[in-house]
Amino acid sequence: MSKIRIMLADDHTLFRQGIRTLLSVETDMEVVGEAANGGDAVDKCGETRPDVVLMDIGMPGLSSFEATRQIKKNRPETKVLFLTMYDDEDYLVEGMEVGASGYVLKDSPAAQLVAAVRDIWRGGSYLSPRMLSQLVDDFRSRIKSANRLPRFATLTTREREVLKMLAEGNSVKEIACDLTLSVKTIEAHKFNLMRKLDIHNKAQLVQYAIQKKIIKIPNLV
Repeated sequence: MSKIRIMLADDHTLFRQGIRTLLSVETDMEVVGEAANGGDAVDKCGETRPDVVLMDIGMPGLSSFEATRQIKKNRPETKVLFLTMYDDEDYLVEGMEVGASGYVLKDSPAAQLVAAVRDIWRGGSYLSPRMLSQLVDDFRSRIKSANRLPRFATLTTREREVLKMLAEGNSVKEIACDLTLSVKTIEAHKFNLMRKLDIHNKAQLVQYAIQKKIIKIPNLV
């Protein structure tokens, strides 16, 4: 059975040595090369023809993302797995855009790294659980935002009535008289509707009412 050929690209020698030692106990894996920067990773990838490259983010010289792009262009069959300390969604997205198959954080358990290498070698993809959790939380937040009711829909029938009358130029006292309610009650409705609509003065209120076709623009003679 052929082993998974792995190349390590990281600018920290001790870290590379640690990963080499970690992977050496896996009977289906072998480290075939090391690189200390992005440019070196591209060159050595052509020489060693690895199945998987473990790529650090933030190495000197050629960026890891550009190095990944070149590796995938030169050897599409080579899989790239980012192994990094950055739990950053922007880095994750950029990594996927340039062709990486996985993203593993350096503080992950050894078993996760080994599983990630095997998964992407088989043609799959892998994300550290913490990164996956962040993406799920972000997705849920976007769904909540999408499902949030429009501000106008949060107004009560009475608040909409008061909004219309205010926009038409009626004073709080006049509205209270017309609706046979207390001035204090109308003031409360006015406060609530302006808070819900994030409106802070009479001009904004009138403009909002016109935009929503609550009132019509007066005809100018």
